[in-house]
Amino acid sequence: MTAPLELDPQRAPRQLHLNLNALHSGFVPSAWRLPDSDPLAFTDVQHYVRLAHIAEAGKFDAIFLADNAAIADQINFRPITALEPTVLLACVAAATTHIGLVATASTSYNEPYNIARRFATLDHVSGGRAGWNVVTTADAASARNFGHDAVPDHAQRYARADEFTTVVRALWDSWEDDAFIGDKRDGRFVDTRKLQPIAHRGASFNVQGPLNLPRSVQGHPVLFQAGGSADGQELAARHAEAVFSAAQSIEESIEYGRRINAQAEAIGRGPRAVKILPGLTTIIGATEAEALRRRDELVDLIPWDYSLNRLAGTLGIPADRLRLDAPLPEPLTLPANGNGNHTFFNTTVALARRRGLTVRALIRELAGGGGHRVIVGTPEQIADDIEHWFRQGAADGFNLMPDVLPDGLSAFVEGVVPILQRRGIFRTEYTGRTLRDHLDLPRPSGRVSAPEPATSRAAA
Repeated sequence: MTAPLELDPQRAPRQLHLNLNALHSGFVPSAWRLPDSDPLAFTDVQHYVRLAHIAEAGKFDAIFLADNAAIADQINFRPITALEPTVLLACVAAATTHIGLVATASTSYNEPYNIARRFATLDHVSGGRAGWNVVTTADAASARNFGHDAVPDHAQRYARADEFTTVVRALWDSWEDDAFIGDKRDGRFVDTRKLQPIAHRGASFNVQGPLNLPRSVQGHPVLFQAGGSADGQELAARHAEAVFSAAQSIEESIEYGRRINAQAEAIGRGPRAVKILPGLTTIIGATEAEALRRRDELVDLIPWDYSLNRLAGTLGIPADRLRLDAPLPEPLTLPANGNGNHTFFNTTVALARRRGLTVRALIRELAGGGGHRVIVGTPEQIADDIEHWFRQGAADGFNLMPDVLPDGLSAFVEGVVPILQRRGIFRTEYTGRTLRDHLDLPRPSGRVSAPEPATSRAAA
């Protein structure tokens, strides 16, 4: 068994971090079918504004939006991620004052200058509350939408992502903090000596720079990442300030955090440079029996064919290899050159093997076949679980995915948050205005060189 993470007793007491992963109607695929749910919420800006208001009342660090560049789910049954997240979060920024705003953008089908400018703009619009979740894109439908016949292989996608993120960081740092003057009397607007081209020439990008807007109050947006493969972990260690991870056990989460932070420390970023934020789905009831009944009712509203196809996609096998009342089939291994789903494949298979679950029981345990951990219980039981993971050093916080939105989020804010606050591990008020303040992250100083991209080192 992996030992708990050793924490420095001289440091100030750690505080738990909570983000809301706003998955349209909720994490469970059938959430939109409940009587009080709006099937059109996935395209309703006000739905997301309401979620942000509830999360802000609960003193959450941020609201997080995933993204897809294609229809990547079984749209015949459930809502999809539809609205472009940075545009949506600009609307949310105008309606909120404190909560952070984290959007996903892929390095596979964008350009660094556009992404740097878009997120810097969101950071200015929100007063320093923006974050970028750096992802690569592995599905064939997205590749075809951008004129490609096939998805680039895993190593190629992550090499591009590393260089892409390096360029974005350099663009964000191409202005020094005091470059803007605005001196009306002397007619000096910008000290041009304090903004410089980045003059980047690499394997995938040639970008001159500088960016066309100055740094924000928090320096630049917070960098998040979500990869679980070896390449994904290296990308996180080099660039991420927080990672949205997936783990089904304390031991696996501790080990994952150790690996990420050991790699980050090895390149000079210091110990515990990366916050580890596992995904967590909550299904809450006044009693445990009520919570279990809610889970079962939600799962029973999902067609079994949908869940089997979703699980088969995670495992990278045809759905006809799965039998509801049998264990996962053997052999079952992710190919060495697997092009995606590393994280969910590993966590899902480990859970099924460890618990001896049939496919039917696994789908129920995962509340419909997703890959994140699901806890079902009363507010007290859920608070106990969160506190245990936090105090064991298995997580710095959680990327929360309530079963149904907005009522599952309201149940968490009204029932679980006060317990965590009474136990002294979660804030009762915001103590800063920026996302970096909420996450207890340092403000990056201007003109700090980003790590040399791995592609450049290899070429050298």
